[in-house]
Amino acid sequence: MVNVSEHDLVPDHSVLDDPERVEEVLEEYNVKKTDLPKITRTDPALPDEAEIGDVVRIERDSRTTDHAVIYRLVVE
Repeated sequence: MVNVSEHDLVPDHSVLDDPERVEEVLEEYNVKKTDLPKITRTDPALPDEAEIGDVVRIERDSRTTDHAVIYRLVVE
């Protein structure tokens, strides 16, 4: 079976495990955790340690900014 998360076209996904860092992100964007875009726990790109309720940082290439960072909330 192929590990999708290791494919070149899948952006880096990492779990924000520091609660203070999560709070900084939420304050920066002036949102609540539940306002973040969602990603399902079964998404093959997620790291194995991701659990429901975690915030995931996704870093991808961008044509306009060269490097884009987005955050998603892991849901069921």
